Amino acid sequence: MAVAAPRLAPRLLIPFLSRLPFLNELLIYTDLTPIQLKKLVIFEPDGTLLNSIADLGAAANYALTQCGFPTHPVSAYPKFVGSGITKLLERVLPESARNPERIEMMREYFKEYYGKHMSDYTEPYPGIPELLEQLTSRGIAVAVASNKYQDAVEHLVNHFFPGIPWAAVEGQKEGVPVKPDPSIVFEILSKHPTPKSDVLYVGDSGIDMETARRACVESAGVTWGFRSVTELREHYADHIAESTGTLLRLAL
Repeated sequence: MAVAAPRLAPRLLIPFLSRLPFLNELLIYTDLTPIQLKKLVIFEPDGTLLNSIADLGAAANYALTQCGFPTHPVSAYPKFVGSGITKLLERVLPESARNPERIEMMREYFKEYYGKHMSDYTEPYPGIPELLEQLTSRGIAVAVASNKYQDAVEHLVNHFFPGIPWAAVEGQKEGVPVKPDPSIVFEILSKHPTPKSDVLYVGDSGIDMETARRACVESAGVTWGFRSVTELREHYADHIAESTGTLLRLAL
């Protein structure tokens, strides 16, 4: 009597398919559902979900112009951003002009401009809307942790990802320390209780990797953002993701 050959379950093919570079991006669109490993993925929005550097630069340059200081090319801004608006404005000012009163004045100009123009040039990175849909459709919660002020973060994620059921959207708030202090991660976990072993933190900078390390959660640094792979590795990224397909596999 003939014996049927054993069938390899589709989910068992994932590790083998993922080693083939030309299939990396296909995995995000397949119906192959491997065993779920993560229950919550926390994203830094700027440089990870959204290419927002042109609008950030334009707002900072507006503030500089209003206060009579020279501006910077947009190409210079990736090294300025990442630590919140106050630190951004401190960095773009000449060193001799940095004082709390001037920075506070520039902050008001920045928010005046950015509030009207934050989505002029900002757009999601390729594959990000599909990634978020794939994660949430599989029951994986998603959240945002940003050093940008709260109103702007909420506006951007709701504008660009209106159909995503965010577990939490956390920006910079009065009295709460900015990243890499892990308080923002703990705030998200208080709103969406999840074992730390089931959390993946995704960002594009050393600040993000350090935030994840201090919060004791797994980290993934993306290569398409504002900072270098070298910086990500220097800050002990657990994973380096060159595509949204890689992020999906890390979460599943």
